[in-house]
Amino acid sequence: MSTLEEWTAAVSAGLGLGPGPLGTADSKAVLDLARDVAHAVDRPAAPLTAFLLGVAVGRGLALPDASGRVRALAEAWGAREVHPALPDSYGAAVSARTGPRSRYT
Repeated sequence: MSTLEEWTAAVSAGLGLGPGPLGTADSKAVLDLARDVAHAVDRPAAPLTAFLLGVAVGRGLALPDASGRVRALAEAWGAREVHPALPDSYGAAVSARTGPRSRYT
């Protein structure tokens, strides 16, 4: 068992989630999404996005659907940073982002 698997098992048990709520495929999906968000948006956005992803999944959204939505939003966000004139196809959440990227805002 890897350190990551041991850690997630310990956290799952510590939170009363029982054994194995996060399988290898799900772990990879969350880690890949966090990487993509860190690169396309901002590094501190990655853990917060992972949290929000967990909230969405906890409320019933399937992980592939939720991660697909977030990935599309992050890709569009990154494209807006490179091309500010790009049309906003993701509503107020993306259009509210103006000015240069900062570390925490």
